[in-house]
Amino acid sequence: MKIIGRGSWIDKLAMDALAYKKRMGEKTELFRTESGLGASGFPHIGSFSDAARSFIIKLAVEDVGHKSEFIAYSDDMDGLRKVPAGMPNADELKKYIGVPVTDIPDPFNCHESYGIHMSSMLIDALDICGVEFTSVSAREMYKKGAFTKQIELILANAEKVGDIVKDLTGQEKYTEVLPYYAVCENCGKMYTTKVTEFHPETHSVFYTCTDSPLRDEIIKGCDHQGFADYTKDQGKLNWKVEFAARWDALGVDFEAYGKDIHDSVVVNDQIQREILQTAPPYHERYEMFLDKGGTKISKSLGNVLTPQVWLRYGSCKSLMLLMLKRFQGTRSVGIEDIPKLMDEYDYLEDIYFGVRKEKNEAKRIKNIALYEYTNLLKSPETRPEHVSYNILINLVSVAPETAIDKFLMAKLEELGYSKDGNNKGLKERFQFAKNWVEDFKEIEVEPVELSINEKNAIKDLIPILEENKSGEVIQQAIFEVARNNSLKPRNFFRLLYHILLGTDSGPKLGPYITIAGAKKVAKRLFFLSAL
Repeated sequence: MKIIGRGSWIDKLAMDALAYKKRMGEKTELFRTESGLGASGFPHIGSFSDAARSFIIKLAVEDVGHKSEFIAYSDDMDGLRKVPAGMPNADELKKYIGVPVTDIPDPFNCHESYGIHMSSMLIDALDICGVEFTSVSAREMYKKGAFTKQIELILANAEKVGDIVKDLTGQEKYTEVLPYYAVCENCGKMYTTKVTEFHPETHSVFYTCTDSPLRDEIIKGCDHQGFADYTKDQGKLNWKVEFAARWDALGVDFEAYGKDIHDSVVVNDQIQREILQTAPPYHERYEMFLDKGGTKISKSLGNVLTPQVWLRYGSCKSLMLLMLKRFQGTRSVGIEDIPKLMDEYDYLEDIYFGVRKEKNEAKRIKNIALYEYTNLLKSPETRPEHVSYNILINLVSVAPETAIDKFLMAKLEELGYSKDGNNKGLKERFQFAKNWVEDFKEIEVEPVELSINEKNAIKDLIPILEENKSGEVIQQAIFEVARNNSLKPRNFFRLLYHILLGTDSGPKLGPYITIAGAKKVAKRLFFLSAL
């Protein structure tokens, strides 16, 4: 079996991208990956995934001996197309539809502009999770004329550009107007301007500000006519050509993309090849994250699961694991996935440190690689203490409010866990669990289908739990109840772990049930056995 790199999809994708660059006749002195950071609304899990995956390809390229850089490109010259749901002062913001996001005041009054506020949310999450990047602002790039060469080539070949767009997408708009949005010097809007003339001798374009369709509405123009200097931040290229311009200007070698912008990527690739005369980046297309209702997670729809919300209840490692488990395939994701991912990370860690055995060698290699990349190739030298997230949730729910941490440490010690009260990772999990209980009270474990014997065993166990017996008595009772109902004790224990903790194993079950509340557990088992 030939292993590529560390044996994961990440390594294969990085090697494919390097091979593509070599085929294009380019040197690999510095391999650049890139991701666009949206600045028009709250960043969501999909936005984080774009950046995290591009960074991980950068690490994989470095891992085989090449220098690499990850560029986080903030799209802060985009205009506001719609006021996202949940935004304060929404009515006030509506008057800024069509205005560049960095020209809009911050509705939260803590940043220089709306656009900078939104970009900073994603940048903060990347910083917290250890994602290293070179920050590039679209506004600053336009302001300093970094795209001047690309703009002039594209506008000088506007007819050919219009034909490419029409041939690949059927859109005829750019056979009539130039693919550039000028910012109207009178009303400040950019999606109302139609650019019809290119004047390279004065580095300008001529535009008319007129009523224009945007989504399902019409934005009012002001009828102003004027010139915009394209060597400054007085406008920007349209998406159908801007990707190509920035890939060329920044020397981008790899950029993944969501299937929702597939057409734009295909158009930009051809424009970079035919108009800019350089090779486009290597691409990989991925599917989108959906909310639990099956709808694409969207800033404008308001069904946004932000990285900040995730990190209130789960670790950066659990978030990175979600990003890196696989690249392709649509996935439904919600806050309720956090406990499972926290425990799954522990499972990978056990395999990495040899605590848990994996008989399938190929799977073992992939799991170890996934663990290493989840840790950004900075895996710990020793295995940290593991405490199931679900256990902590249940303990927090019965802990006295005035001494939760002390209660948790005492009960974990009773269950055989570490006595180290200064364990940073454990304290972090305490806080996640406290936040979860404060907001949601408990975890809903997936329903379990029970056989007749399993139902009867649970019914026999319930009255014993209701009597508040000691942990050791309950432990022994589980053995006896299993045997009396023709069940293997280990299978019955596994079933109870799954019902109570969502895992196949855990601490000694009898003592855990007494700490979590035997009557509470009995009530839960009663409802399950009655189904």
